[in-house]
This record gives sequence, C-alpha cells and structure tokens, in this order.
Amino acid sequence: MSRTVPVDSAGRSQAEPDGSSRDFSFRTWPFYWLAQANGRYLGNMEQALKAIGLDIPRWRVLMVLHLEHCASVSEIADHAIAKLPTMTKIVQRMQADGLVVCSPRPSDGRVTEVTLTDAGKDAGAKAWAAANQLYDEAFRHLKKNEIATLNRLLEKLATNLMR
Repeated sequence: MSRTVPVDSAGRSQAEPDGSSRDFSFRTWPFYWLAQANGRYLGNMEQALKAIGLDIPRWRVLMVLHLEHCASVSEIADHAIAKLPTMTKIVQRMQADGLVVCSPRPSDGRVTEVTLTDAGKDAGAKAWAAANQLYDEAFRHLKKNEIATLNRLLEKLATNLMR
C-alpha cells in the first residue's frame, strides 16, 4: 500500500521535519546519516589500510592517480577535498616513500604533476583490493540500480552545496 507524502510549495517532502521544527529528530536529518556512514567507512578503511602500511590521505592520492595516471597537486587536492598546503605535504611524504614522482608540467612549469611509481602502483593495487572488500561489505544488500540512484542523489547534493 503506497502512501502519498505531502509536499510544500517548493516541492520538498513534508514527511520529515526541516530542522527548525520542535519535532526535529536528528535521525531524520540526512546529514546525520551521511556523517554516520562516512565515519564508519573511514574507520573501517583506516583499519584496512593500516594493515598494508597506508593511511587515508595516501589512499586518496592513490585513488585519484589510479584513474588519472597523472594529476597536479591542486587537482588531487580538489578530488580529495583537501587544502592545497595539506595535499602538498602528503605528496611530499609519498615522494619520500617512493610512491610518487613529482615534476613540473611541461605546458606550465609552475604546476607540479604527480605520477605513481611502480611501488605506488603496487600500493594502489593493495589499497584497491582493501577498498573493494569494504565496498562489497557496505553495499551487499543494495541492488546496482539503488547504488546508481544513491550516486546520482549524492552528486546532486554535492552540487547544491557548491559555493
């Protein structure tokens, strides 16, 4: 049996309080569940990465470079949602560890490009295996179309929050 959910003049569902209501419950606040999911994901991912000698910041760099193969420190920072000075330090540590190589961009020497070394590719493969195992665990009860819907909704939410 389906039930009709009332909407306001802007088309927002009235089934859940908007946060200003005295009937507000944090359990109906989507950001609460986003924070819960992200916190649990990060905790589990930290544990999995620690076992292979990596951490979340290095994982984020490896993740971006796995797909892009070469990216500027600024591009990596944007994808990893990190501040540029913080990402610069992470990349420098990874270079000292032999995971990445940094070089000036041929078209603009002011831009530092980062690429994976063979050791970085090996570390990335181990990290991807750990991430895929966690992914399978996290999404085991969701169908592919539900995951696709979740991705579309989260992308829309992130876009709405851009300033």
